[in-house]
Amino acid sequence: MIQTARLRLRPWTAADRPVFDTLVNTEPMMRHLGGIRSPGKMDAMFERRLTDQARFGHCYWAAELRGTGELVGSIGIRIASDYGPEAPVAGMPEIGWRIAEPHWGRGYAREGAAASIAWGWANLDAPAIGAWTTQPNAQSWGLMERLGMTRRRDLDFHHHGYPADDPVGAMIVYLLERPR
Repeated sequence: MIQTARLRLRPWTAADRPVFDTLVNTEPMMRHLGGIRSPGKMDAMFERRLTDQARFGHCYWAAELRGTGELVGSIGIRIASDYGPEAPVAGMPEIGWRIAEPHWGRGYAREGAAASIAWGWANLDAPAIGAWTTQPNAQSWGLMERLGMTRRRDLDFHHHGYPADDPVGAMIVYLLERPR
């Protein structure tokens, strides 16, 4: 578990499943990520968090407010294992965040991401941590830049889960090199 001034990042539990969709599967949240997902795809997304935690010891964790325990989103580091073996990011630690809209603009994503990156340097033997999103998702890549990440066009890729002509699958990549 990671604690910041305002957040607790912890593994997801089966008891969290009912609230998961309300946090991440909304029109505003999914605007740059392909739109609202079916119940089956949301089940798979939630299961991936449980599987990542069991397999790697970390995932995009549940993010809750320390004062109340209210779940506000998902923040953490996972291993990029579902983009296809040809993706230049395959196997890389990937920082990610999704904060429910009622909590936007409060700095939770940055606070949790910074703590997750610090955790990554302390616990993972990796030369870099990456993050990726679609070009129109300026809020996300803007946070990547505020976290000190550098745009890496040479690592951009097309997510194999989307048709080649679907712009939602066109990923732009940012990287943060391990401090020396």
